[in-house]
Amino acid sequence: MKIAVAIPCYKVKKHVLNVISRIPAIVDRIYAVDDACPESSGKWIEEHGNDPRLVVLYNDENQGVGGAVLKAYKEALADGMDIIVKVDGDGQMAPELIPLFIKPIMNSQCDYTKGNRFFRLESLESMPRVRLLGNAALSFITKASCGYWNIMDPTNGYTAIHSAILRELPLEKISKRYFFETDMLFRLNTVRAVVRDVPMDSLYEDEKSNLHIKTVLPEFIKNNMKRLVKRYGYSYWLRDFNIASIYSVLGALLLCISAIFGGYHWLIGNLNNELNSSGTVMLAALPVIIGFQFLIAFLQFDMANVPSEPLAPQLDSEIAEKN
Repeated sequence: MKIAVAIPCYKVKKHVLNVISRIPAIVDRIYAVDDACPESSGKWIEEHGNDPRLVVLYNDENQGVGGAVLKAYKEALADGMDIIVKVDGDGQMAPELIPLFIKPIMNSQCDYTKGNRFFRLESLESMPRVRLLGNAALSFITKASCGYWNIMDPTNGYTAIHSAILRELPLEKISKRYFFETDMLFRLNTVRAVVRDVPMDSLYEDEKSNLHIKTVLPEFIKNNMKRLVKRYGYSYWLRDFNIASIYSVLGALLLCISAIFGGYHWLIGNLNNELNSSGTVMLAALPVIIGFQFLIAFLQFDMANVPSEPLAPQLDSEIAEKN
């Protein structure tokens, strides 16, 4: 299989050549994408990079990490690459781990791999506390929005994907900036691709992050909620209708009925200075209990519905039959 590496380059001039020099020999092509970098990292790589596998690409305008990676993805597909690994150019991701990321895909165990910095407790010691808390806070809502409950560290940018899966994704619709990794997971779930974690450690030296928590946090939450609603509608109403669809509707309906009924009688009781009867209280409480049970059942079904059969081998066989 032909292996390619995509390296988005934006203010990484100090580290990127070292990253490129450490990429193992099993990689056939290296795409370094200058994302309108103010340091002219693309020119720097062309002048000082001597790796024959190296191809430098340019974005006319800054499109964020997603825009740079998508540029490399399209070039890799055009060049007939089979697996594309995304590695940052700032030195935070060890290129020596690339074999670990591509092996499960090559062995048809999954369609997409991503790093997991939370697998080993020792690896968390080097992670800045702000990043640690931010990743932990976003993990649950991201799992809910993308549907991959079996993974951790969902915003990790060290990834590898099979080209057959990449061709199935609407690349023009994928978010191009900091929501890129999360949106990729959402899109992967829509085609039922199998995702697998790869344990890794992050390296933090003197590089500065271009991510501003206060700016992107509201956008992360808003976008995750949008993806959650879309995934629910697509998975449980458009593509399929099953017992979980009924659980979700009945659970939400019972909670609404309880809120309206209980709220009304509580208000009337306060206005009249009267206590509600035990029967009224039970009629208000019972739908809450049953409603929560329905929603928990829906959540259990959703967690068990994580894709488990790799899609890439099937797509490859279909292509082979056509040829």
